[in-house]
Amino acid sequence: MSATGIGARVERKEDRRFLTGAGQYTDDVLLPGQTYAYFLRSPHAHAKIKTINSAAAKAAPGVLAVFTGEDIAGKVNGLPCGWLITDVNGQPMKEPPHPVLAQGKVRHVGDQVALVVAETYFQARDAAELIEVDYEVLPAVVKASDADKPGQPAVHDIAPDNVSYVWALGDKAGTDAAFAKAAHVTRLDFHNNRLIPNAIEPRAANASYNRADESYTLYVANQNPHVERLLMTAFVLGLPEHKVRVIAPDVGGGFGSKIFLYAEDAALTWASRQLCRPIKWTADRTEAFLTDAHGRDHTTTAELALDQDGHFLAMRVKTRANLGAYLSTFASSVPTILYATLLAGQYKTPFIHCEVTSVFTNTAPVDAYRGAGRPEATYVVERLVSTAARELGIDQAEIRRRNFVTQFPYQTPVALMYDTGDYNAIMNKALQMADVAGYAQRKTATQAKGLLRGIGYSSYIEACGLAPSNIAGALGARAGLFEAGEIRVHPTGSVTVFTGSHSHGQGHETSFAQVVSDRLGIPIENVDVVHGDTGRVPFGMGTYGSRSLSVGGSAIIKALDKIIAKGKKIAAHLLEASDADIVFKNGAFSIEGTDKNVPFGGVAFAAYVPHNYPLDKLEPGLNENAFYDPTNFTFPAGTYICEIEIDPQTGQTRIDRFTAVDDFGNIVNPMLVEGQVHGGLAQGIGQALLEECRYDPESGQLLSASYSDYAMPRADDLPSFQIGTTCTPCTHNPLGVKGCGEAGAIGSPPAVINAIVDALAAYGVRDVPMPATPQRVWQAIQNAKA
Repeated sequence: MSATGIGARVERKEDRRFLTGAGQYTDDVLLPGQTYAYFLRSPHAHAKIKTINSAAAKAAPGVLAVFTGEDIAGKVNGLPCGWLITDVNGQPMKEPPHPVLAQGKVRHVGDQVALVVAETYFQARDAAELIEVDYEVLPAVVKASDADKPGQPAVHDIAPDNVSYVWALGDKAGTDAAFAKAAHVTRLDFHNNRLIPNAIEPRAANASYNRADESYTLYVANQNPHVERLLMTAFVLGLPEHKVRVIAPDVGGGFGSKIFLYAEDAALTWASRQLCRPIKWTADRTEAFLTDAHGRDHTTTAELALDQDGHFLAMRVKTRANLGAYLSTFASSVPTILYATLLAGQYKTPFIHCEVTSVFTNTAPVDAYRGAGRPEATYVVERLVSTAARELGIDQAEIRRRNFVTQFPYQTPVALMYDTGDYNAIMNKALQMADVAGYAQRKTATQAKGLLRGIGYSSYIEACGLAPSNIAGALGARAGLFEAGEIRVHPTGSVTVFTGSHSHGQGHETSFAQVVSDRLGIPIENVDVVHGDTGRVPFGMGTYGSRSLSVGGSAIIKALDKIIAKGKKIAAHLLEASDADIVFKNGAFSIEGTDKNVPFGGVAFAAYVPHNYPLDKLEPGLNENAFYDPTNFTFPAGTYICEIEIDPQTGQTRIDRFTAVDDFGNIVNPMLVEGQVHGGLAQGIGQALLEECRYDPESGQLLSASYSDYAMPRADDLPSFQIGTTCTPCTHNPLGVKGCGEAGAIGSPPAVINAIVDALAAYGVRDVPMPATPQRVWQAIQNAKA
């Protein structure tokens, strides 16, 4: 292993510009003739728009234009959903229009009503206050559990019962038969709490139109600029794709919330042509709370059937998923394809059946948030497993071992095929690192302080790098799932990598450079990585679902293979040998079995200065690209062990120890992986203990619209994490990698809640809802006592 190659702990190359203030985010972009936008938003969760009077706003100082839904009707289409779900009756999901600016009706607090463009932001904001909107307020439905009850208001006419689809996966008859002969059935009802993403950089866009060539440029805080351009040009604005350039510069976090095409992006792009001026909009934090796509919000009843020895026979799950007011870009796939397919977990459960009812409500749209379906599935599985172990008196590690998948490849009863894994090895390392053997002594010490102590386990599995495109397409995906990479070797031997993946905190400029450095044997300083610009990089699908290295990195490897193959032909000419006799190793091409060689830089120079060069056989240059479409998902897995202390007088919970052991396959940069796991753990613990998006159930007003009301995890809420890894390389990508970006957020919530329930087991508590706030924990104790 080289000092900067695969496996090395290399500090992030990109951090220097961030730490010195040299990063450029969308809000930093200032274009000639810059103007500013402000969106007037609905104060009501559900209302008819009777009239809009914008005369005073149009006459306000600095105002250039005011646009409403009437102005864009027939000119700008609604936002599309990127995944078609077919319901249990073979019918397509109900897919109502999603207007860029509200037309006739608003459907959640924060819905866009009007766009004001002015010379300054403050002029636009002040003018928006002059717009008079006459609303007829309608009853609102907020909770998914209420959405299809008789008498509830319809969010959309196309779905009078508010149901978009009822979808199912698995063998229902086989599952029911297994339950009928079970020696024991564990049942739980729970709610996976709604979350607000809260990326450190709010959403932003800056759109401009060039009259000279009738082209558009959109700077946007986005995770997949090519997908943004495709959806906006093909479905919303009807523009030639080659006339639109989307640039996602430095992006300050996304967690899934910046995958999607939002109304503001399309509205600004259209309006920039109307004014022939660039228009910038940056969300304030309240707008982000109101309008960023939220995550989770599942209500579930789950059952696990077991035999007398604790072996799993079947699992039965019914989930009601809240879609919010509209179908966001990938909203329909999250509670279906990305959720039910993971209900097997790490276990060889023979029968599984899942039914999902997805409903519209008068709340912000819900879509992918770090993990996207996988955390919800893991929570179902691991809460059931821990509860069953407690009911049957089986050790938490033992019940998992009895049911682990041990033979690979393994076909699950919910469509997925696991290629590799060693779940016992993960468990063994987690038990050792967590010092479970010393838990009893720690519990005694905790009790001596008048506190309660609990230990919780979570053994998760994740599916990353959605694939392959043809199967995903058959399941409803309206986009490909490949990735693209281009390797451009310069005459002096330095390299520029162009990738369709996008970095917004992951460290791609370092990890991708390590892959190239390792493969070509050149210094990492000689490798630059370019991403996020549809005008420079090949068409790619961006970053989400922990896919960047397994899919984007594999495309880069394929392009590097082409570079090396051509390099061998050039080296053969330079060394006067057959290219079949040329080998490439440690940055040099040599004749096999001899010391005659030419360095990579020499071959690169010869490619661009082809003196005495066989131009009839080899074209000049050293530049290759490749596309990679995976043949299967990758399957990271792990076991997390959490220990907590609870003050029974107050319900205050403190995480004392947290151990996370993951199998990510081969690891390119351990330092980056540890950072990703730490961040995921913070978000997962935040969901378990602190975070909850709350709406008033009557009015539909967002009650957690600021950091005063939405509790984010802080450093003092978290312990010092113990992080470990095992390795079973992925069998079907050239790097053997699996993905690590979401694992922490997937495995940690059930580990925390299982630890809390364990601590309260003496009171007979079976469940504590997330977030397990002090009030909820204290109330659970009081209810159990009563």
